[in-house]
Amino acid sequence: MKEFGNVLDNRVLLVAFVACAIAQVSKFFIDLAKNRKPNPQIIIETGGMPSAHSALVTALATGIGQTVGWGSTEFALAAIFAVIVMYDAAGVRRAAGDQARILNQIVELFEEHDLTEERLKELLGHTPLQVLVGSILGVIVAWIGGFAYY
Repeated sequence: MKEFGNVLDNRVLLVAFVACAIAQVSKFFIDLAKNRKPNPQIIIETGGMPSAHSALVTALATGIGQTVGWGSTEFALAAIFAVIVMYDAAGVRRAAGDQARILNQIVELFEEHDLTEERLKELLGHTPLQVLVGSILGVIVAWIGGFAYY
């Protein structure tokens, strides 16, 4: 159990989760400003501005770079991981969301024929701008967290 306590002292992990949390909470305020009504559900949903996945992985990579070194194998692994996650968020997951939107439209056409399937979730991925803003947020949070730590 003592080793688990060390996880809680891991500044890189903490900074990554803080960046993710800030991104998720900021989605609420962005959505509130856009739609003029509160939607607390958006805090736990995927998709939207900014990308929390991108914030998390860039904060993680930045924290590792700050802690272990920018030329380290650990930073290289984290950077590659971040690129894959961000590519997936803006590519594959976004395409899946587009497909869900089309399938939902098809289901609506056949509702009169007792086709009562649940709607698929359409907001799965991110636009490149949402990924970029999330990644910038992650780097900023990691730098601020790094300065606060050292």
